[in-house]
Amino acid sequence: DKVIRVVPESERETQILRAAFNRLKVDLWQPSSPFHIVEGTVTDVRVPQNMTRSLLPYLQQANIHYTILISDLQKAVESQTGLRSYRNRRSLSGYNYEVYHSLEEIQDWMHHLNRTHSDLVHMFSVGKSYEGRPLYVLKLGKRSRPYKKAVWIDCGIHAREWIGPAFCQWFVKEALQTYQTDPAMRKMLTQLYFYIMPVFNVDGYHFSWTNDRFWRKTRSKNTRFHCHGVDANRNWKVKWCDEGASFHPCDDTYCGPFPESEPEVKAVAHFLRKHRKQIKAYLSFHAYAQMLLYPYSYKYETIPNFNCVESAAYNAVNALQSAYGIRYRYGPASSTLYVSSGSSMDWAYKNGIPYAFAFELRDTGHFGFLLPEMLIKPTCTETMLAVKNITLHLLKKCH
Repeated sequence: DKVIRVVPESERETQILRAAFNRLKVDLWQPSSPFHIVEGTVTDVRVPQNMTRSLLPYLQQANIHYTILISDLQKAVESQTGLRSYRNRRSLSGYNYEVYHSLEEIQDWMHHLNRTHSDLVHMFSVGKSYEGRPLYVLKLGKRSRPYKKAVWIDCGIHAREWIGPAFCQWFVKEALQTYQTDPAMRKMLTQLYFYIMPVFNVDGYHFSWTNDRFWRKTRSKNTRFHCHGVDANRNWKVKWCDEGASFHPCDDTYCGPFPESEPEVKAVAHFLRKHRKQIKAYLSFHAYAQMLLYPYSYKYETIPNFNCVESAAYNAVNALQSAYGIRYRYGPASSTLYVSSGSSMDWAYKNGIPYAFAFELRDTGHFGFLLPEMLIKPTCTETMLAVKNITLHLLKKCH
């Protein structure tokens, strides 16, 4: 398999690509659906080996220029997950935050923190996944007073975006390690609670380790079609299954049979609704594109508290860039990325959480979903600066 990049330069090229990708049911890495391919859109697509002989010559004939981003995907996957068995996996005191961890390891790690850091960490489950796995969340913060505002952070809504869960774990590690020494972190954990869900889509994430590294959706079964899963970021009850989502169960952006059809989405939505008065920020971590997005996703319209949110985003992106010079684009999701309906960020915002953001972490396509482990540390380090920045912005009154 290969990953190629095409940037359509005309309406003609756009139509050809949309038609071809629809017909061939290729795995689009960027954007998430052929529907979003327009003139000038950077389009990354995974081409299965058996299709390279037909698709690539077809593009050449149509005079559509493409570049090869990853020439041997299998090799790239193996180089990332091949060394698993040699690592010391069991010792949690020496837990390695610079490698990707399986679901089982992440859950063991959560249990371990719950036991060893009971002063700052409380672990609980918001429900069960389609396949019956617990949906664990870590509540992080000093039990300094009965009522505190809170920040919700989730990672791994899309299974193949492994850098997300890596960041959620990194955030917890940083909080626990620097709480004593960093006044900013101390202030954050004293004045706020953080609800952190390292793996939102547990079934899908597990499946991306065991069966298909590039799986995106949940793993619910569809009785009429022999396709699994729903896009957990198109399944929320906000403009559900409108533009940018698909009604077809086999598509990557399938919105599901009805809103909150996925037990994972339903459980988190229920928790957020119950705590909506307390939760002031919702942060969701995705990959890849290097963007910081805020509402709306489903329409081109300015949110009421635009000035506060925009300035938080602007400062966060500058803080992030200060670490390694990595530039993030920021803005409303609809105009910065593309229009999509039924997203968790829009839902959170519509349900009264004033600061709702979705991060698209590194990179911009060179590695795509296969961001090497050596880039976990820099990616998490810079993202940490952005998150702290947003959190501290939250603690200051913005008018």
